[in-house]
Amino acid sequence: MALSSLFRSSSQPKPASGTDGVLSIPSARAILISSVGCMMVLSLLMVASASIPFALSRGMTELYFFDNQLLYMAIGLIIAAIPYYGVSLRTLYKTETQFMLLGITGLLLVATLFSAPINGSKRWLNLGVFNFQVAELAKLVMIVFVSDFVVRRSFEVRNGLDGFLRIMLVVALITILLLSQPDFGSFVVILGTIFAIFYIAGAPYKHFLALGAAAIGGAVLMVTTAQYRLVRVLSFVDPFDDVQDTDYQLARSLIAFGRGEFAGVGYGESIQKLSHLPEAHTDFLLAITGEELGFVGVAMVLILEALIIGSAMRISYNALKRRQMRMSYTAFGIGVVFIAQTIINAGMNMGALPTKGLTMPFFSYGGSSMLISLVMVALLLKIYKESPEIEKSQCRYY
Repeated sequence: MALSSLFRSSSQPKPASGTDGVLSIPSARAILISSVGCMMVLSLLMVASASIPFALSRGMTELYFFDNQLLYMAIGLIIAAIPYYGVSLRTLYKTETQFMLLGITGLLLVATLFSAPINGSKRWLNLGVFNFQVAELAKLVMIVFVSDFVVRRSFEVRNGLDGFLRIMLVVALITILLLSQPDFGSFVVILGTIFAIFYIAGAPYKHFLALGAAAIGGAVLMVTTAQYRLVRVLSFVDPFDDVQDTDYQLARSLIAFGRGEFAGVGYGESIQKLSHLPEAHTDFLLAITGEELGFVGVAMVLILEALIIGSAMRISYNALKRRQMRMSYTAFGIGVVFIAQTIINAGMNMGALPTKGLTMPFFSYGGSSMLISLVMVALLLKIYKESPEIEKSQCRYY
């Protein structure tokens, strides 16, 4: 399936019926910026509400997590300005740049294995201001690397297994490091994104069938050989068979959604955040939103995520029309990461998927996710800005 068939162009203005003027659809840039801004404001409101009981129970100030989230956003905006203003896309897609980024990411992933464990996992590096989760950086680096690879090695990708085998050497190294932390959720997102980019780049269907079967077999093996993963899968199948132990989080999350109904019980009136749902301001923030703001609040969050994803895909499609394949695949890969994390986070909150430690982009509490997500948005905006300015003769560099 060609990439163009996955999108619908909406960049051309359409005449408004019965008027002499023109009704213009907002640009992808405008929708992206406004949607991300609304998500960040909604995140601050819900983190403040969900985290107050947790903060007070640990002797912190009431707005400790609200202040931290605001700080993460400020740092993220500053860091995001670096690729937007200071790094050219042509430099980003140079082979030496790609391997430098891979090398730095690999070293940081190795360094996490020697860090102090948090909740039984070694996923974070202490940077003083906050703990940085290197797996978030790995998602962005792999998107850029694979987007360049499928263009640079397009013949191998479309006509044999060589392309898959080459990229799988890199993926295997990243996999070993992620699973050593362990961080199965980030591994699934990265692998799924790589498969998606290879698919739209024209890799043969039979390769996906073979590798898909191998991936499913590997996932089954990892689940059955790790007790905590098996417990999560079993709790997902029946979330109320052991509500005092293995099903504790999921059962409370579903109760929160049930209490919220259509319009919610009111902002700040959640019961589940009162130590019933542990650390509700992180991965289960959507459940507290469902309890306090009801279906309306959850729909608002998901619609904003859909607008962000749609903007990324629209930017990807416009770059594709200009034959700027690296830029198109990069924007597409960012959109896929946002899709995957939104579906997985919403699914686990609602009991449709096993619980995983993945955040809702721009919404859940967390410095690493917020920082890298904002850098991804900066990259999307840079592609949107520079794509029309690139001459056709230079498209092979982008």
